[in-house]
Formats: sequence, structure tokens, C-alpha cells
Amino acid sequence: MKNEIEKYIQQQIREFGTICFPLIDSENVINAGIIATKVERLGASAVLIGGSSVVDQIDLAKIVSDIKINVKIPVILFPGNITGVVPKADAILFSSLLNSENTYFITEAQALGSMSVKRYNIEPLPTGYLIIGEYTTAWYVGKARGIPFDKNNLAVMYSLAAQYLGMRFLYLEAGSGSTRTVSCEMIAAVRKYYEGVIIVGGGIHNAQTAKEIADAGADIIVIGTMLEKEDWEQKFSSIINSLRQ
Repeated sequence: MKNEIEKYIQQQIREFGTICFPLIDSENVINAGIIATKVERLGASAVLIGGSSVVDQIDLAKIVSDIKINVKIPVILFPGNITGVVPKADAILFSSLLNSENTYFITEAQALGSMSVKRYNIEPLPTGYLIIGEYTTAWYVGKARGIPFDKNNLAVMYSLAAQYLGMRFLYLEAGSGSTRTVSCEMIAAVRKYYEGVIIVGGGIHNAQTAKEIADAGADIIVIGTMLEKEDWEQKFSSIINSLRQ
């Protein structure tokens, strides 16, 4: 069935309001299959697999395979390059880094990876990807001209461009491990104009911040770095609970 995962995501948003996708970084997370099982039990709607600097496709493919054995929720690739496209995933955030200064990350990597997406029968989720701020791994690797945290109008302009180009998902990314989150004011400004699914990630470490971002208009919240900490389960559970109150 075409767009099966996209329909599932829309259904989850209708049911719960804002949903959560934990991001498992294949280079930094140990026992990914166990973590995926736990986040599913705690209420995650899907699992993202990726990383900004993934180079070992064999290891990544094994991680995806292991996670698929352990969970029933969708496994969605979130690649930083063509090396992040591997078999057995249910879907992929087929993203264009719209504010990159390098055309490779806007259209060239997508062209190079497209045949693998087709060959592996992975559902593409057309996504406009925007990096907010600077000095994160995604910013550095993607050669992005980061949108300043206080320039809401620039984010709105890019979001409309994404919509008019047919991208049904928009990812506002502060970056893994960021000390700041995308502001609620920026999210609300984008929500006023963009009609698709808004994903927000980077710097979300507690339930209060997650709830504020959800209330501002985010449809999906991505939690990544937290999963690499020893005490992540309780914090992750509190975030899910805050989103469902």
C-alpha cells in the first residue's frame, strides 16, 4: 500500500496530538534493539535511525534488522548522506537540507540515493530539512547557513518554499546535543503558514520543554541525545506523558 507509513503517522497525530520519535544514532547508541523495545513500550510512535556522519552501511543495516525483529512500530531512516540508506526500513525521511550552501545536500545526495530507496522498497516521506542555529554536527556536515534562532520570518519563508515544492513534512532542527531548542515563537510562526507535518528536534531534554514545543504547534518531537544517557527511561516516559495530558 502506498503512503502506508505516512497515513499511520497522520492517524497517530489525530489520536494523540503531538507524538514522539526517538532517534537512535547508529554510531553512538549501544544495544539499539533493546532501546527500541523500551521506547515502544513507553509510547513512541516510531523509531528514527540515523546520524549526521554515518559511514558504515553494514553496521547500520544490521541495526535496522535487529530493531525490526524487536518492535512493531515503524522504523524510519533519517540519513545524513547516501550511506544512511539501507534495506528493511519501513520508511525514510527523504530530506532536502534547504538552507545548505552545498547543492549536494539539497538535491545531489537525494538523486544518488533515490535508486536505493526504490530498490529496497522504502516509503519516502518528502521532507524539508532546516537547520536552526550553528555549531552542531548536522550544521557542520551539512554545510548549512543556519537560520538564527530569533529570525522567525526566515523559517516561515523556507517552510512555505518546502510546502510549495510538495514537501509534506518539515523538520526544524536545532541539532543533536544542542544547548538551545527551536523557540516556541518560531514554531508558532511556522505553524501559522505551513500546512504539513512539523517535526522539531534538538535540545529537548525534559517534559516541560517538550510540552511547550507541542503547544506551539509541533506535530512530532524528536528525542536523540537523551537515549545515550544512563537515566533516559524515566525522562523519556515523562516526556511522553506530558504530550498526552
